[in-house]
Formats: sequence, structure tokens, C-alpha cells
Amino acid sequence: MNFYYKILLSFFLLFKAGIAYSFENPRIDLGNFLINKYEITILEYENYSTQNNIKTQAEITGGGYEWFGGWKKRKNWNYLNPYGEKPKTKLEPAVHISRYEAENYCNYLNGRLPTYQEWSLAAYTQLLQGTNYKINKTYKFPSGDMPEKLNTQDSLNFNKHVAVTTLSDGINGLVAMGGNVWEWIDNQSGSDSLTAGGSWWYGSGKTTKDGAQYKPSDFYAIYVGFRCVFDKN
Repeated sequence: MNFYYKILLSFFLLFKAGIAYSFENPRIDLGNFLINKYEITILEYENYSTQNNIKTQAEITGGGYEWFGGWKKRKNWNYLNPYGEKPKTKLEPAVHISRYEAENYCNYLNGRLPTYQEWSLAAYTQLLQGTNYKINKTYKFPSGDMPEKLNTQDSLNFNKHVAVTTLSDGINGLVAMGGNVWEWIDNQSGSDSLTAGGSWWYGSGKTTKDGAQYKPSDFYAIYVGFRCVFDKN
């Protein structure tokens, strides 16, 4: 086997393993803050956890949760194995992450979880020039006037979350602010934290501004991920 063939074979095997070294999660500048374009991915969270020797509660306790006539703990379901086995790509969103674990990740990058005011402004109001959306207009869905190309049961209907890079840009160039997975928000009510955007498990109604829901802050499930915001210096 010659040298160049070995190199090509190595890249092919890495590709099959779902390792994406070139992935970048841009921070979109919305004036008063920046926000991740994509939901935080398995790849990003794995790099963070490896560097800091961190285990999530889903890993420590043996699994995360799925709704099946009630919340069921699923053995070996965690952010590395979202459905109990290795994902096809590490560019799927990191799920089975609690609000506190998401917050710690953002803080590590000198960021934080968004407030709902920030998140909803980014998701529904077009603030940037140069797109198909009207600047300063507030839309019903993160995809515009209609719930188009959202990973929900009544739109794309993948019936599971998918890699963030497979979904279309929405308002402000952000991806999957509606559908795919719920996202943790900084707003708290007692021991609960807000989640926004809905997930693949629901119809598009949950992706509207009124669809946000509180969940226990220490909860972790297949349906919930997050993204970070960053203050401007």
C-alpha cells in the first residue's frame, strides 16, 4: 500500500467515523450580543468534556430520558450516544445535557445561556441586512411567516434530531432556532428553566414565541440541547 493511498484511506475512515475537524460554529453578531449559528454539537461538547475531564449526569447515572407514556430512563443514552449508540455524525446537537451543564459549557467559552428576550429577538426579528427577510420585521416562526424547512413533525418530519449542518438558515442566518431540539434559556422559575424552539417530536406550533416551556433545570433528555450567547466587549 503506497503512502498516498494510506492518506486517502485515513481520511475516508475519519469521514465514516463522523469526525469533522473543519466544523466551525460561527457567532452571529446581532448588535448587543453574539449568538451561535448552530446548536452546540456533540463534537464541540466532547472536545470541552475531554479537555476538562467532565462527565455528564446522563453518563454518570447510566442514561438519559425519553418520553414514552411518561419519562423513561434509557440505558446508555447520553450526548455521545444520543439514542443509545454512536451517531452517524458528531455534528448532531449535544442532547441529554441539563441546564447547569449547558451553562457551564457556555461559561467555559466566556459566554452564557441567552435570556429569552435575547433568544426570541434573534429567532423571530430580522436584524441583519442582506437576506430574504425584511429587516426589523418580527415573524411568527424562526423560518419566517410559515414553518418551512423546520425539523418538526409537520414540516421536514425526520422523526429524530439531525446534524445541524443539514438544516436551512432561518432568520438572522441562524439554524434550527425552531425544531430539531429544544434549547435551554437562562430564565428560571424556581427550580425550572425555560426551553424554547420546540423539537422534532412536536409540530411547528411549539416553534412560535408562545411555545416556550419550563422544564426542571437538572433535567436531561433526548429532546433538549442548547446554544450560547457572548457579550460584546
